[in-house]
Amino acid sequence: MMPLTLAGVGDENTVKRIGGKKDVRKHLENLGFVAGSSVTIINTLGDNVIVRVKEARVAISAEMAQKIYV
Repeated sequence: MMPLTLAGVGDENTVKRIGGKKDVRKHLENLGFVAGSSVTIINTLGDNVIVRVKEARVAISAEMAQKIYV
């Protein structure tokens, strides 16, 4: 298990766990990051990570991506 920020661009990963405080976990769940869902890093731009989750593209900060374990 590793943070999403360590996954390679283009690799499909499965979310294992979401860390962080309750409000952060809830926000990520609302974006579609739930245990068992598939995520793929599309690109990294500066301090942001663009990922595909549930057929949608979402940009999150690297800090938030650190809380998503795949």
